This record gives sequence, C-alpha cells and structure tokens, in this order.
Amino acid sequence: MTQTQAAERRALASNPPAIEFVGVNNWYGAHHALRDIHLTVDSGERVVVCGPSGSGKSTLIRCVNRLEEHQRGAIWVNGVELTHSLKQTDRVRQDVGMVFQQFNLFPHLTVLQNCTLAPIWGRNVGRAEAEQTALALLDKVRIADQAHKFPNQLSGGQQQRVAIARALCMRPKIMLFDEPTSALDPEMVKEVLDTMTALAGEGMTMMVVTHEMGFARRVADRVVFMDDGEIVEIGEPEAFFKTPRQERTQQFLSQLLH
Repeated sequence: MTQTQAAERRALASNPPAIEFVGVNNWYGAHHALRDIHLTVDSGERVVVCGPSGSGKSTLIRCVNRLEEHQRGAIWVNGVELTHSLKQTDRVRQDVGMVFQQFNLFPHLTVLQNCTLAPIWGRNVGRAEAEQTALALLDKVRIADQAHKFPNQLSGGQQQRVAIARALCMRPKIMLFDEPTSALDPEMVKEVLDTMTALAGEGMTMMVVTHEMGFARRVADRVVFMDDGEIVEIGEPEAFFKTPRQERTQQFLSQLLH
C-alpha cells in the first residue's frame, strides 16, 4: 500500500488505526535498521514484536513516539502523521505512554512524585488531582504502599511497576513496552507481566517488544516476527507458534522455545 492509498483509506474510515506504518525505513548511518515496514495496529489491539537482537524491534516502537526518526515512509498515530513538526510530535506523545528496559525513575523523587511530575507540568493538572490519580494507579499495579519511598528502596520488579503506573498517569491511549522485563531478575518477571496482562485485559492498545513468549501466547492478538530490519511474519498466536510459515521464524522459535 502506498502512502497515498493509506491516506485515502484513513480519510474514509470512521475510526482510524491506532498506529500505521507505511513503507517506513530507518538508517543509523550506513546501517539500514528498518526496511520498508508496513504494519497496522487497530485500537484495542495487543501486538507483540519479537525477533533476534539487532532485528529492529526497539527501533520500530521507538519510532511511534519519535524517539527515533524514520527517514522514509510515513507513520500515523491516532490519525496524526509523525513529521518533523514538533507540534505534531507533541500531539502524538500526549496519547502514547512508554515503558523502557531500564526504569528511568528520578532517584531523588519519591514514587508518588515520579508519577505526578508529568501530569502537573505537562498537562497542568492540579497537585491534589495528580496525586489522587497516581495513588489509584499505583494501587492498580499493586504498589500503592510504596508511594512515599524512593526508587532505590524498591526491587527491580517494583520499580518497573512504578514506571508502568507513571506512564498511565498521563492517560495514554496507546502503551509501548520495550523489553520491559529484560533487566529484571527471573523471580521479578512474573509480577511485571501480570501487571501488563491486566492492562491488556482492560482493552489498552499495546505494542510490546519482548522475548517472553508465554506472555505473547496469552495476551497478543497478533505476533510480529522481525529479522534484519524486516517484518518476516505476522500471525495470530495459535498459528504463529504452532505452524510458522517462514523458515527464519521456525529457526527463531526453535532456538527460543527449546
């Protein structure tokens, strides 16, 4: 599909896709990180992106809120095209929350302060309202009792749940997760995945880069396999894991699951 065809389809649609990549390419110098990506994520859909290291997974989702810039093609988020316009980028970022591999919490602020900072300064929310919302969301991720502690007083799993609550405090329509459990000890992985599973169950639009295939089986509507900057295969979890069509997908799953 060309950019023009995609724009025409979007204009006719009553509900545009949450995220749409049309012929997206990205380079780091001479390295071609993303190669002609075509992908649509519908509102309320949960898409898991997997693949070997260096396949372009993180670059793909970081392009959604323009933490990485694409040099060719087009990306639309909730009907807004991502361009060099800072105004357009800010509009998109208002609707997109992101959780990274590292927790990126401010060490000198309490958990509650970490969660209220962006709503107060970014959305002009009053402090009392921001704190009320933050406490409710911290309770939702089962960590409200840690609200007045500092990040270094928490375990890695607890810090990542705070990072999820902090992103939710901005009331995003889309959540992006970039390998959110890769920096955690194995015993802490489950508590973060359980939090993400609960969020998915509420209908949040999600793109998740992860090697946690059990999570993908349970939660994903579709699984995207990438290799060498390309989307090699897309499928529903049942078919993707049981009968992958592409040899590269078969090799990847064989190494990962055995």
